[in-house]
Amino acid sequence: MNKLVSLLLVMLMQSLHTAAQTRKSGNDIFFHSSRGDLRISMVGADAFRVSKSADSRMPENEPWMVERYDFPQVDYTLADNVITTSRLRISVTADPWRIEVADADGRTVYREVHAMVGDSVCNVAEMAPDEHFFGLGERMDVLDQRGQRVHLDVGLGRGPKPAVGGKDILRANYCPVPLLLSTRGYAVFFHTAVPNDWDMGWTDAAHYSFGAPGGDNDYYFILGPGFEQLINRYQTLTGRAPMMPRPAYGLHIGSYSGGTWKYERNTSDTYVVNLIRRLRDERIPFDLLWLDSTWRNFTSLGNGGCSFEFQDTFRDPKAMVDSATANHVSLFGLHVRSLIDNGRHNRLLDEARRKGFTIEDGRSNAIINFFDERATNWWWDRAARRVTDIGVKFFKTDVGSALRYDNPTPAQMAQHNLFPIAYAKAPFVRFAALNGQRGFTHTREGYAGIQRYPFIWAGDWGSEWQWFEPVIRGGLSIGLSGVGYWSHCMGGFEQYSPYDNDLYIRWIQMGMFSPVSILFGMDHPRYHAPWTYGPEVQRIFTRYDSLRYALIPYIYSAAHDMYVSGRPLMAPLVLDYTADERTYRITDQYLFGRGLMVCPVTTKGALSRTVYFPGGQWVDFWTGERISGRCYKSFLTPADIMPIFIRQGAIIPQQDAMQYVDERPVSVIRLLIYPSAQSSCRLYEDDGRSMDYQQGGYAESLIESRMTDGRWSLRINRPEGRFKPSTHTYEVTVYLDHRPGRVSVNGRPLDEGSEGWTYDSRLRRATLRTGLTNNETINVEVLP
Repeated sequence: MNKLVSLLLVMLMQSLHTAAQTRKSGNDIFFHSSRGDLRISMVGADAFRVSKSADSRMPENEPWMVERYDFPQVDYTLADNVITTSRLRISVTADPWRIEVADADGRTVYREVHAMVGDSVCNVAEMAPDEHFFGLGERMDVLDQRGQRVHLDVGLGRGPKPAVGGKDILRANYCPVPLLLSTRGYAVFFHTAVPNDWDMGWTDAAHYSFGAPGGDNDYYFILGPGFEQLINRYQTLTGRAPMMPRPAYGLHIGSYSGGTWKYERNTSDTYVVNLIRRLRDERIPFDLLWLDSTWRNFTSLGNGGCSFEFQDTFRDPKAMVDSATANHVSLFGLHVRSLIDNGRHNRLLDEARRKGFTIEDGRSNAIINFFDERATNWWWDRAARRVTDIGVKFFKTDVGSALRYDNPTPAQMAQHNLFPIAYAKAPFVRFAALNGQRGFTHTREGYAGIQRYPFIWAGDWGSEWQWFEPVIRGGLSIGLSGVGYWSHCMGGFEQYSPYDNDLYIRWIQMGMFSPVSILFGMDHPRYHAPWTYGPEVQRIFTRYDSLRYALIPYIYSAAHDMYVSGRPLMAPLVLDYTADERTYRITDQYLFGRGLMVCPVTTKGALSRTVYFPGGQWVDFWTGERISGRCYKSFLTPADIMPIFIRQGAIIPQQDAMQYVDERPVSVIRLLIYPSAQSSCRLYEDDGRSMDYQQGGYAESLIESRMTDGRWSLRINRPEGRFKPSTHTYEVTVYLDHRPGRVSVNGRPLDEGSEGWTYDSRLRRATLRTGLTNNETINVEVLP
């Protein structure tokens, strides 16, 4: 008994000692013990930052990952090493510093059992038996990270051959993001750029850990409960994904100008002009075009650098760009690299080295120091302006992972991971100023915060079935990591085996339902051109391309939704169905916007595919078949059909397909609706190019649908906001199980017929032509 009393007295004295070493300063709460210091910085009632140190030194507020550190005063209380807000309770334990987090109901959601600071930074937390994890960036290997071991460090895979190196789904690490989402309703954002390791139950099934040897023990904790709320809160720290120029939601075309590697002498400006004309003649909708690597001269660095100098096979580059603009290429871009090079008629590399504007990495010493504003301005004024002055409007910033040091320090390792952000930012902000419109960068590598400079593409995956679904998986994983603008080379990039029309079609179908759609391949001389696969393939290509352009109002509204809420345009089912464990490993279906479920065909020659339907009701986009959720069902998949389903409650705004975005004013908005008891959406409109939307320069039309006892009503409100959209009428197509008895618009009966309403008994849906415009509020009522 005496021993027990003595032990309790010791514990009491330790507690009092720790409490005496507690200090508050605004949103910061400091704890001190003989073994180190802890700082809890409140971000809000639902989020806080944790910084642990072996001494009183705390991590600096770096500017690349996190862009916001100052928050309004949070209402919290501190008593007996417990911090309480309206949303959570943080219990702090010393030696070593550990935390436990409970929600407002007292349910413990996170508990640390061990932590380390100094050279071996690490935190170990309990893992619930039913807990699963998502995020960590663009993961091609698995979606659910439970049981995995993950190393985050920007770069290509390394191996003796591409399939076990740069094209190895286990090694690819183009865009790691140290953000982890838990199905228990919380997120951990490890605030470090030092290469970091996550043991998600690989070593111990009851615990997981995250650490960064040589880095800071610095992370943010966010309480949800939902994944969408977690991503939204993460982006209050690291920045929003801004709206892209409106044409960027159309199709992007990449070109090697007629000559990929080993065929460089085949390049020419004539090829580019003729390619654009052919695309227009073939009636293939597209908006953007960029020239990849072989447009430029290569000298002292071989093909690894960028001289910003056209090859002499391009007789008149400015005339080429002018011709593209005349043929309605909205944005003409060029591929560049982070390494500067001399040209045949310039000495850019020599000048950059002489001025100290390259990074002394002990290797090429040719990488522009994009962390340095003076170096970046020199790069823009002396190098980039050589091509922007002829009308180039964006760059594809390749090789963001080039910065590596021999025997690097932790600071140099961190610099390696932050470099892609600085590299993407440089042209993004400068093109925005030059063009007088939204910034836009096409980039490969990234890290936490890269979503501020869209967009990311998945890299150079080959034209093989083995890489098709992993690429989709990467897009789903990166979306849960706060990076919503993502793309890939439709059909694959490198051709390792004979052409496969089936793979090309299936990849195109999925690609047109990606956040960004790009067509680009290095297969000489075909370069993935649709007409080289035959008339039937070209017909299917154009069908899905045109469908994307018809969905621009839906996609554009979803993009603004992503800007506001953080919800990725392309999301795995687990985002909305977190309680359904069946969704945790599904990577060949996904939600596109809030209303559509897309189900790519990822098996060669598949005659059918199985689809899982989570809770709720769904309707087949092609056939009108209704499906009740929480079931598996198989569907036929002829070559021209990729299964697409509409979620009950969805309101899908569409327009007429065009050859390029805003080819002509939109005269009719067509609403495709699968009604539930009550649902709504907002049709978003702005000028498509300026930053005015960030100051309220946009309009939204609230559209509300209700179904009660077989009576369906729709209210289309007038647009509200500072932007004045063009006038258009509304046409409504609604899935109804029975033929309408009576239809009225604003109290006026609407007659059955081609000018009023019609009913398709096969699809079981009615189409109503309101005859009214967005200059007034429209009320539609359909009675049985």
